Amino acid sequence: SDHASDITGALRRELERLHVRIRYDARAEHLLLEDGRCRGVQLTTGEKCLADAVIICTGGASYPTTGSTGDGYEFAKQVGHQMETCKPALVPFEIKEEWCKRLQGLSLKNVQLTLLDGEKKVYREFGEMLFTHFGVSGPLVLSASSYYAKHQFESQAIIAIDLKPALEEEQLDKRILKDFEESKNKQFKNSVGKLFPSKMIPVILQLSGIDPDKKVNEITKEERAAFVKLIKSFPVTLNGLRDFNEAIITKGGVKVNEVNPSTMESKIVKNLYFCGEVLDLDALTGGYNLQIAWSTGHLAGTSIE
Repeated sequence: SDHASDITGALRRELERLHVRIRYDARAEHLLLEDGRCRGVQLTTGEKCLADAVIICTGGASYPTTGSTGDGYEFAKQVGHQMETCKPALVPFEIKEEWCKRLQGLSLKNVQLTLLDGEKKVYREFGEMLFTHFGVSGPLVLSASSYYAKHQFESQAIIAIDLKPALEEEQLDKRILKDFEESKNKQFKNSVGKLFPSKMIPVILQLSGIDPDKKVNEITKEERAAFVKLIKSFPVTLNGLRDFNEAIITKGGVKVNEVNPSTMESKIVKNLYFCGEVLDLDALTGGYNLQIAWSTGHLAGTSIE
């Protein structure tokens, strides 16, 4: 159905079917330990909730308005677990160029995005992306953000967008020549409508360096070659990532070498289990992070039965 509410509805119905008790408006403050074992949690009201086992599945620090405010990291630290530094991941980029505001809402499909550290390629993929009022987003960008977060950049980070990945430069040049031939008596600004979405044309004209009022038949071979390169490597300068409020997931968390991978039980405290995003596990877009949550949650649950 593509509705997240249907997922939460299914989970809620299963909880009700199994007569699981849910404590609303009850915030956990810290874990209760005894002889190296977790015996339950204490609430902020002072009430103690005793249990045979405790599973920390509080999520990461992304989308804090949903309740994932990083509490799980604090609980883990309280009992001696080490953390990998937490960073926003699968998150949009802010960009330097002012013209991005003019492209706000423009979605590009079937483009190739390359994340560059100087001349070094950090990430390259084909797909969809979106321009926003602050920068760029969409599936390609979100995946690129994970590579950006873990790479130590030595130069200014750049995104190069191939707007016509199906065509080699020579093929694209022939295509442009054909369009120019059909519009040879038109001005440059009126001859590129078949190549780009209308919203993008003013920005392309600006970056091309070609006088928009110049007649097509007066454009030089060098100017056309530079235009082809612009289309094949449309440059975007990155200022950095947006924050946790817009990040889909959190990179970092409880170190996985401190958790038993066969049961998800803590190697430091008995009867304490971890699952989901609170762990230092993350992946690209495509359902993989949900799979991590379901798989680790299922394993933790079956391990304490």
